[in-house]
Order: sequence, then C-alpha cells, then structure tokens
Amino acid sequence: MGVKLPNGAIFSVAKTYAAVAVVSAVSNALPAIATAAGHGAADGDIVEIGSGWTALDGRIARADAVTADSLVLEGIDTTDPKRFPAGTGGGNVRRIVDWTQISQIMESASQGGEQQFYNYSFLEDTGDERQIPTTRSARSITLTIADDDTLPHYPVLKAANDDREPRAIRFQLPNGSVIYFRAYVSFSEMPTTTKNEAMTLQVTLSLTGAPTRYAA
Repeated sequence: MGVKLPNGAIFSVAKTYAAVAVVSAVSNALPAIATAAGHGAADGDIVEIGSGWTALDGRIARADAVTADSLVLEGIDTTDPKRFPAGTGGGNVRRIVDWTQISQIMESASQGGEQQFYNYSFLEDTGDERQIPTTRSARSITLTIADDDTLPHYPVLKAANDDREPRAIRFQLPNGSVIYFRAYVSFSEMPTTTKNEAMTLQVTLSLTGAPTRYAA
C-alpha cells in the first residue's frame, strides 16, 4: 500500500523517430516477440508499434532481448488468441530517437476513460434492468503550460499539432515508474491573458490506445 504525490512528474513528447522497419510477425506470448529485420533497436530502446492487431496497434513498448532480426516487446501480452489471432499481428515498428520535455506545466487534467454500459430488460421482466459493459470513452490529458515560445517544446508541439500525426508520449513519475502512450497533440498558440495571472497555453493529448507502464 502507498500514497504517492505527482510532484516532480515529467511529460515528454517524441521529437525524432528512426526509419520504419517492417514487422513480419508477432508471437502470441507474454512478452510478445516481434520479428523485424533491420529494426535498429537496442535493449532499452522505446519503440512505437504498428500492427494488424487492433489491440496492439499504436502501443509503445520497451525493447528487450534484442537480436539482429527480432525484439521482445517488454510488458506486452498477446497470449489471448481471440484478441490477437495467430499470424495476423505483422505491421511495423519504429524507434524513438529523441524526446523533448514539455516544461513549465502549471496544471494537468485527465478526461474520459469512463466505462460505458448497455442496459436492457426483457418484455417479461418486471424488476431491475440488466447491464453489460461495452467500451470506455475516449481518453485525453490537458496540460496547461506557461507561455514561452523560446523553450524547446514549442516548435515540437506546433509541428505535432500542424501535421496531425500521433506522437509517442513519455510520462515519468517521481518514483521512477514510466508510462508510455501514443496520442494526437493539439496545441493552442494563443495564450490566456488574465490580468495579474501568468499567461498560459493549452496542450491536449488525445490517446489512441492503451498506455504501457514500467516499474522503476
């Protein structure tokens, strides 16, 4: 058991990617193993995954037990053949080369992720409805940052906003744990201008898939 404070947490966005490498196959295993000739990754590198498996596509993972033509996707579980039909997980992988910290974050707020339900009852029912869980609502994180266009994150966020291509996001927690996810980046260049308050900008990270967390 334990209670943790977020003070000192750091958000970073992928600035540079290596070339895309074709993944010919992904194993049904825990952890999953991707076969990809010329992937260029080393142990500990962070990679973005494209896959024929919807539940794997867009995930971010740490490479482990790397060989010349394969890499273990640490923490990625593809053992369920219903979600991950054998032989259809191929796609691509690309290594994140460089990260840029999103600095001067003044506020952080998470939205979405709530479980949705389908409620139903039969004509003959006279009591309570029944309920089945369906999907979760789309998740996003809104960061309010102090306005400073001289900081390194400014052009990186602007480029991500303009090209509308998702980026890998790294969220480093004070206890050493790290959470990775992929998200579309929306960046407002118009600062707030409230008298006697810091001018701020908003960054919205719209998640495209499940996050991956690694312990310290």
